Order: sequence, then structure tokens, then C-alpha cells
Amino acid sequence: MKIATFNINNVNRRLPNLLRWLRSAKPDVVALQELKSTDSDFPAAAIEKAGYGAVWRGQKTWNGVAILARNAEPVLTRTALPGGPGDNEARYIEAAVNGIIVTSLYLPNGNPQPGPKFDYKLDWFKRLRSHAAKFIKQDIPVVLAGDYNVAPTELDIYPTRSWDRDALIQPKSRAAFKTLTAQGWTDAIRTLHPSSQMFTFWDYKRNRWPRDAGLRLDHLLLSPVLAPRLMKAGVDRKIRGEEGASDHAPAWIVLK
Repeated sequence: MKIATFNINNVNRRLPNLLRWLRSAKPDVVALQELKSTDSDFPAAAIEKAGYGAVWRGQKTWNGVAILARNAEPVLTRTALPGGPGDNEARYIEAAVNGIIVTSLYLPNGNPQPGPKFDYKLDWFKRLRSHAAKFIKQDIPVVLAGDYNVAPTELDIYPTRSWDRDALIQPKSRAAFKTLTAQGWTDAIRTLHPSSQMFTFWDYKRNRWPRDAGLRLDHLLLSPVLAPRLMKAGVDRKIRGEEGASDHAPAWIVLK
């Protein structure tokens, strides 16, 4: 079972890129982020024609998350992260596919920091930890997939000082990610590639893709019951180099 997470950065603009990748990579489940599409504008027909059922939560101009399943219909279980009654941003969706709960989460960027946007990021992390703890307690097979907007360690960013003030690598951001994984979640890519720079994001600015000046922001975390089934994990880097590409590349895992 192949499960991927892909920040598509505008699903309608990148639809040709997405469909090409679906045809070549053949993931069984895909978590998409940054749809930048309303619910009614989500390209459900084109995705269905490609052989994928879908559930989604859109938002005009920004955010938006979806889960796709190959030759199946994802069973929607949640369209928002609990604990934020006033939070209307489309950043979380959850569905059951073939006996596994898969999330698509788009954690707040947090910039500029310090400030209210960074506080929102840390609060969102806190809510995610609270929700994730219930999965652990109930021993449910779960993949927490998505764009976490955190490069967890120095290995997850190219050698530079230019991001030192950025919310993506702040000690509090990294500590929040570490506290989440400490519940018992397995960082699939880092587990199978303990010393490799497996970047998933290259900013459009400053020639960062040609320079391979990337960060690892997109993660697939496995609950304890799923972790022993992990066989492979990787990043489809070449997708980032295509014409009209998202600034992210898909990260993926294969489970027994």
C-alpha cells in the first residue's frame, strides 16, 4: 500500500502535473494540501477519471486539503482538527482507506515570528498532539500525513543561515514536532533514511531548486501499530523540476 503526501500549491493550476504524477507513481492514497480552491471548484471529475475517489475541504484563495484513494472511495471521518471552535481555516481532513486512517494536514506556516501567526502555529500543534494522542491510546492504524511546515532538524535544511529567523526552523517549532513524535509516532522517511537530506520543498526564489537548497517539511508519521509494516519511503524529487511545478515534491511510503 503506497501512501503519499503532496502540497500541490493550487490544485487547478497544477492539475496536469498532478495527473501525470498519479499515472506514473500510482499511489494508493494521496494527501493533498494547499488546494487554493473552493469546494465547488475542486477538480473532482478529472481526478475521478484518473481512477481516484476523493474527499476534500476547500477554501477560497488559500489552504484546502484533500484525500484521494485509487479505485476506492475514502470514508470521510473528520473535516477539522478538534479544539478550535473559532478556527475556520481548511487545514485538516481525515478519512479511512482500506482499514487505515489517513490525514491530510496543513500546519500553519507561522511567519512572521514572534507574533500571532507563530502563536497560532504552536496552538495548532498543541491541538494536533491532543487529537493524535487519542489514536495512540486506542491503538488505531493511522498515517499523519501532510505539510507540517517544520524542518525538524539541521539535516532537514540545506546549509544556510538565511532561514534563521524563519518559523519553519525555530526551536519552538522543532520542539513541538519532537513532542508529537514522542507520543510514539514513527517519522517514516527519517527512519529509513537516517542520515540523508530528503528535501520535499524548494522555494521558487533565489534559484533554490537548481541549487538543491531545500527543506524537508512534508512528513508521514506512523502510529505504533502501523510502524512494523513500513517497507519503503522516499521523495519524488523529479516532480519539482517539471514545468509549472509546485514548490513541493511528493513524499511517500510503502506499507506491507
